[in-house]
Amino acid sequence: MDTALTLPEPPADQGGDASTPEAVDHVAVARLYGEPLFALPQDLYIPPDALEVFLEAFQGPLDLLLYLIRKQNFNILDIPLAEVTKQYLSYVEQLRMHNLELASEYLLMAAMLIEIKSRMLLPPKKTEDGAEPEDPRAELVRRLLEYEQMKQAALRLDQMPVLGRDFLRAQIHIEQSLAPRLPEVNVDDLRAAWAELMRRAKLNQHHKISREQLSVREYMSHLLRKLQGQRFVEFEDLFELDKGSQVLVVSFIAMLELARERLVEITQAEAFAPIYVRLAYSPS
Repeated sequence: MDTALTLPEPPADQGGDASTPEAVDHVAVARLYGEPLFALPQDLYIPPDALEVFLEAFQGPLDLLLYLIRKQNFNILDIPLAEVTKQYLSYVEQLRMHNLELASEYLLMAAMLIEIKSRMLLPPKKTEDGAEPEDPRAELVRRLLEYEQMKQAALRLDQMPVLGRDFLRAQIHIEQSLAPRLPEVNVDDLRAAWAELMRRAKLNQHHKISREQLSVREYMSHLLRKLQGQRFVEFEDLFELDKGSQVLVVSFIAMLELARERLVEITQAEAFAPIYVRLAYSPS
């Protein structure tokens, strides 16, 4: 609770002037800006509240009320309202003398405390269903508990490290890799190139019926051998159109598997530009 510290007035009859303090070491009564002052000015006026010191600061009525309860180890679920209200009003009276506008907030809480105390003095009224009436202090206790939780949470947040206060962000410049990045292939362009291959393959169809076992792994190896020693190979040059659509399908699946396993790279400079394929690694 805020307390005020004032210097007591000197007694009138001490064998000297009551308004002049005794000299310090019988030489100077005080020091002003480091210089000794041997006598007080005759026209010096000291207001009565010039030496008052407030020792505590509160954030509002709930903060003051919680302080009074916790300082005296009162049970917050069973607040002795008479004692707490007396101490609360004592603080409000000191505050009212210095800041009437700020004291209005505290006076509202004081009125609530007096109302709760008066309700406790009256005999309780039974509710319509015969249940016990609610304790008049219940709403005040709920607000105090919620305020205390928020206050503790704010203290925990304030204790966490803060950028600029507890630590500084380190900034390190890292050189980016100078390896060129090839442009990625648009899926629509890849599908269009595949459709064009299928259209051209149908022009080379023949009527010989035979059963042929086609292996995706075998065609993957075939494509890798075809790409070795080549910097870039055009997409269409990887496929043999005269072997029919079945071989084209297997070859296309083999190329997609190689791309999925990051063994080949499929690139295109821009939309509708030719598509190229190359090895993603350097063979020994």
